[in-house]
Amino acid sequence: MTNDVAFEQSNTGANEESLRMVSASPVGNEPVSDEELRPHVLDGFIGQPRLKAQLQLFLDAARKRDVPPDHILLAGPPGLGKTTLAMIVANELGVPIRVTSGPAIQHAGDLASILSSLDAGEVLFIDEIHRLPRAAEELLYIAMEDFRVDVMVGKGPGASSIPLTLPRFTVIGATTREGMLPSPLRARFGFTAHLDFYPHEELEKLIERSSSVLGISLEEGAAHQLAMRSRGTPRIANRLLRRVRDWAIVHDLETVHPDDVKEALALYQIDTEGLDLSLIHISEPTRH
Repeated sequence: MTNDVAFEQSNTGANEESLRMVSASPVGNEPVSDEELRPHVLDGFIGQPRLKAQLQLFLDAARKRDVPPDHILLAGPPGLGKTTLAMIVANELGVPIRVTSGPAIQHAGDLASILSSLDAGEVLFIDEIHRLPRAAEELLYIAMEDFRVDVMVGKGPGASSIPLTLPRFTVIGATTREGMLPSPLRARFGFTAHLDFYPHEELEKLIERSSSVLGISLEEGAAHQLAMRSRGTPRIANRLLRRVRDWAIVHDLETVHPDDVKEALALYQIDTEGLDLSLIHISEPTRH
């Protein structure tokens, strides 16, 4: 029986949207997508130098001890690379990664089903972990610390709790609101990584890397124009780069110059600070 089949059979009671299996390795011969813009190894991750050094030491130590690493919490604003880092951790360790999110887990039973199907060493990535239901949080406390879940059998006065031992695994939680996490849950993470907004220099390197993946030739200064408008966020930088790519394709440009970037983003009403003027106009109240 393959892992995928076993995974599906062991999670028949889970909410369909609560989990998905994702390979930590890139898939070849697919169209360029957001997934392909993600680096797959820590050395290829641009920016966050202190965090990268800490995480590299953390993973190297786990590999030398030949045990799954402690649980990891990734905290920071949206679009800075938390999901990418989770994928990189799984790829560096050579293990599968199970992906879910706080809003997708509606009941503690959803989480129990996921946890009971994990293999030894596997990574469970929970995005927006601060949005887990309270009952699921309490279940996760025990699973992260003692590697067991208590399964309730029966209902009413005759109900009984059966402890189910879990193989050792690693939870990677991602949150944009670390302050909303209850202290008991935060305490279960052995390593907390805080991601910061990117300076222009690092965004330029990221844009140059993404442009090579997308097959775009950027003239000197073009990456700088994009970085200026990306508000320190890689996700925004890649989105704007795609719009500039569209401009270059339509205008049959072999190389994108800084002025091309300005014209393309002006068409989309993106100003020099990265503000979307079309959204500003929409949000303005109607004056009578």
